[in-house]
Amino acid sequence: MELYNLKPAEGSTHNSKRVGRGYGSGKGRTSTRGHKGAKARSGYKKKIGFEGGQMPLQRRVPKFGFKNINRVEYKAINLSTIQKLVDDKGLTKVSIEDLIAAGFINKKQLVKILAKGELTSKVDVEANAFSKKAEAIITEKGGNIVKL
Repeated sequence: MELYNLKPAEGSTHNSKRVGRGYGSGKGRTSTRGHKGAKARSGYKKKIGFEGGQMPLQRRVPKFGFKNINRVEYKAINLSTIQKLVDDKGLTKVSIEDLIAAGFINKKQLVKILAKGELTSKVDVEANAFSKKAEAIITEKGGNIVKL
């Protein structure tokens, strides 16, 4: 086998269709583009979402809702989670750094403490926001809250 006798596998290549070369070729006149219309012209490109003149889907479906650009999104952490951290690590103060280290949140997230679960120990909690009930439970147990 030499470079000069290499050729593609049988049936893997095709000759290109030679259109517009006269009636005798069978591909003359309209050059396989049908009769007239935009698709027969050069430079034709269908617009995204165009459905042949039928009302397109994105216009048939009604608009609803909006995104509030002022919305502040918090990651919810329950008191049961705080109690678990206190039990496992023996902490007296739970800060955002402790929650990041434990893998509950990442650096960019804001934290809100919610009142689900039991809190049995006195603990100081640092977070961006607290629910009223969670705030009451923490202070009732003798702990302090620090809002960032």
